[in-house]
Amino acid sequence: MEVEDIFSDFPILETDRLLLRKVSLGDVRDIYSYGSNQEVSKYVTWETHQSLDETLAFVEYIISRYESNYLAPWAIEWKDQQKMIGTIDFVSWDTQQHIAELGYVISQDYWGKGIVTEAVKEVIKFGFNHMDLERIQAKCLVENIGSARVMEKAGMMFEGVLRKAVYGKGQHWDVKIYSILREEFAAQD
Repeated sequence: MEVEDIFSDFPILETDRLLLRKVSLGDVRDIYSYGSNQEVSKYVTWETHQSLDETLAFVEYIISRYESNYLAPWAIEWKDQQKMIGTIDFVSWDTQQHIAELGYVISQDYWGKGIVTEAVKEVIKFGFNHMDLERIQAKCLVENIGSARVMEKAGMMFEGVLRKAVYGKGQHWDVKIYSILREEFAAQD
């Protein structure tokens, strides 16, 4: 199985409260709204967005990934408001090893509502049911307690701390790594 097998026709996923869909040019203002928030960008490796033009360039980059059938993020849309509030994606997928890694970000206005956990569970389900994955993992900076809780609530197991394993914002960071295996996911039903 290759990336194009799954992402050439980008899948749309849906939960009770969320629509996971392609990011579009119409999302630029919503992405800028949370991407320019220093609290949101505090625990990620990318820099706080400084302008709408910077956000537009980011969205154009994502769209080019869709057009090339590469891994690219789902927009997390809050269905009640038809508002794009974050992104979630497989930041990497090793098709030979059957392993993928998740990443996500959400607007601070929606923290603490279980939204990211809901999105993570849906993407995990998609990964095991459609991508022939054996393992799905995710990492967060050690200081990012909220992200660690998301992974735990999504059924992922804490494996340890990878020392200075991620470089961003001019420094190396220690990260926590979590994972869920196919058999653990199957046992949740």
